[in-house]
Amino acid sequence: MGLSYWFFVCFLLLGGTELCFPQTTPDKTHPSLPSSPPVVVECLEAQLVVTVSKNLFGTGKLVRPADLTLGPENCEPLLSVDTDDVVKFEVGLHKCGNSVQVTDDALVYSTFLLHNPRPMGNLSILRTNRAEVPIECRYPRHSNVSSQAILPTWVPFRTTMLSEEKLVFSLRLMEEDWSSEKRSPTFQLGDIAHLQAEVHTGSHVPLRLFVDHCVATLTPDRNTSPRHTIVDFHGCLVDGLSDASSAFKAPRPRPETLQFTVDMFHFANDPRNTIYITCHLKVTPADRVPDRLNKACSFKSSNRWLPVEGPADICNCCNKGSCGLPGRSRRLSHLERPRRKLALRSRNRRHVTEEVDITVGPLIFLGKAADHGVEGSTSPHTSVMVGVGLATVLSLTLATIVLGLARRHHTASRPLICPVPASE
Repeated sequence: MGLSYWFFVCFLLLGGTELCFPQTTPDKTHPSLPSSPPVVVECLEAQLVVTVSKNLFGTGKLVRPADLTLGPENCEPLLSVDTDDVVKFEVGLHKCGNSVQVTDDALVYSTFLLHNPRPMGNLSILRTNRAEVPIECRYPRHSNVSSQAILPTWVPFRTTMLSEEKLVFSLRLMEEDWSSEKRSPTFQLGDIAHLQAEVHTGSHVPLRLFVDHCVATLTPDRNTSPRHTIVDFHGCLVDGLSDASSAFKAPRPRPETLQFTVDMFHFANDPRNTIYITCHLKVTPADRVPDRLNKACSFKSSNRWLPVEGPADICNCCNKGSCGLPGRSRRLSHLERPRRKLALRSRNRRHVTEEVDITVGPLIFLGKAADHGVEGSTSPHTSVMVGVGLATVLSLTLATIVLGLARRHHTASRPLICPVPASE
């Protein structure tokens, strides 16, 4: 009864039921948010699709398609009609000046959407603001394919070339514990040099590094004489055969790193106390099993060759020195090397540089004739002092002999007086 009584009183006083139940109206100061974002980005395999709402600012003022561009090159949107509510862009990932960045786990493409309003007709006023919306697409790089292609496989050829060219080879002298690079290049004869060859793969699939050939010379030119071969026959460390403990270190710290030791030596018939070591480095896919052409073999105290990894029989050819193609050694002669260099330069225009020559040095030996102040060497000043000392000793000796002879002669010339007894 209470509700009916209130309705009757309200009707009598206000004259109608509409005023008894006023209708709520929306608050125009807080407009409802749009149901979808004003800019939608789709990152496809080879394209970037950007969909822009004409109500870009959410104020009801529609932007004109002619005022919208994409990227530094100001790419224009697709043609649209006035009845469309959106403006759409469809461009290639490498178009419109898009930038690309390669990180450890992703490829990142960056660009921006630009709204640059212009006055309409003869008017000199603008009713919307200039705006720039950053856009970014990320593509993960955590997978692989059996063909060892640079991933993702949709990356265009020019990007693949850019990634492939990031192989960086290095050959360094290391401290005895392999923890850091050697601070001084000096050695005593009988010391052991610790060498580390490495390749930085960049965005490549995993690679395995090999030391194909190494030679020691007195100058950085590996073709000069005299020279001593350290590694030969596609990875046989032959220096270990000549009464030395030179060997590859096993196991590897990483597939892209190979460490080996060399007992230090010098060229017997040359007074120079420096040498240079030049090595030919190359890589193969890490999942490829080592073979006779790609190996790291050391001659052990058991009088047999052993590989760092792979089947043991790949080192059998080190004894005969014929580890190349059947019936022919793959060791390069001086006449073949220039031809191969030319072929490599031609191939590198199309593919990654998979092999390179690197020289480390000079390695300085203490204790040779060229070093002053070490055992077995004397300076001119020292020679003069020794000569003066010998002359002084000789002079004193002669003086002593002369004085002795003179005293003896003086004693012999004195008259002998005999006493005469007195007569009684």
